[in-house]
Amino acid sequence: MINTQLLAEICKVSGAPGFEQNIREYIINEVKDLVDEVQIDAMGNVIAIKKGTGDKKVLIAAHMDEISFIATHIDDDGFIRFHPLGGFDPKTLTAQRVMIHGKQDIVGVMGTKPIHIMKPEERKKMPEISDFFIDTGLSKEDVDKVISVGDPITRISELIEMGDCVNAKSLDNRVSVFILIEALRELAKTEVSCDIYGAFTVQEEVGLRGATAIASGVNPDFGINLDVTLACDIPNSQPHEKITSLGKGAAIKVLDGGTICDYRMVKFMKEVANKEKIDHQIEILPAGGTDTAAIQRHATGGSIAGGISIPCRYLHQHIEMTHKKDIRDCIDLLKQCLIQINSYDWSFR
Repeated sequence: MINTQLLAEICKVSGAPGFEQNIREYIINEVKDLVDEVQIDAMGNVIAIKKGTGDKKVLIAAHMDEISFIATHIDDDGFIRFHPLGGFDPKTLTAQRVMIHGKQDIVGVMGTKPIHIMKPEERKKMPEISDFFIDTGLSKEDVDKVISVGDPITRISELIEMGDCVNAKSLDNRVSVFILIEALRELAKTEVSCDIYGAFTVQEEVGLRGATAIASGVNPDFGINLDVTLACDIPNSQPHEKITSLGKGAAIKVLDGGTICDYRMVKFMKEVANKEKIDHQIEILPAGGTDTAAIQRHATGGSIAGGISIPCRYLHQHIEMTHKKDIRDCIDLLKQCLIQINSYDWSFR
């Protein structure tokens, strides 16, 4: 159904916001033979361009950065303090392994004060980011040889298959990187009517920064963003809180915390999904923004923008989970939208 080995490799490659060089190089090697041209802009966004027969441009964005950390202090005993790059729920950091990307990659563990010596009031308190430090097992002298303040830090969690699902760190948003690569691969020999700009964007997790630059540079007529969305189909969630459910198909975005999608794009995606018999569901995400906002607003005069979202449980944790069928449905929906987008009536009606 999907190439899980490729997805596992994409998830594993490091790419903290602002430090995307490793994942950027990996993506370029994957897409260079699938498109007519590959560009890299000044911010480090990768743009894979497939020429079409018409004069319209469609921008598809999948951010390649992952929530991460940056080293801020090394104390006299060699313990490392850090600042998050992206949103973290502190309680999910306990007992996790990380990789510090210094002069060489060094494994560390997230440490906190042991429960055995906590005061009763400390045991009841929710942890904060400032409660954690990173222990490399090295002395201060050895840490200083390879690690510096300002080095990026990423999480360690290998992709595994669990039933019909995959589970790994950084499925937000490497699953979208995978979907865009696979769609470009499957369209490589197909004639399309629009110029396709497949954008692998940087620094989404810290403020949609790469997509903002790309949208103003490309000035697309249409924009489709690819990102994960909440699947709260878990115990103790009320039906109205689910947002999406695993295994129910590609999610067509109506809105998120930063965007109300163009109703024409929503209608177009629904019609394509129904016509091609692609399982789909509707996404209304009350909080949390995506590159959709940047694509919609920062093209000259704006663009007709929407999003295809991948339902995901346990977002921003080491154990993010997506369903293989949903991933396949997203590839199929994206492909068909790109094939049919220029034949649709985009007038206001």
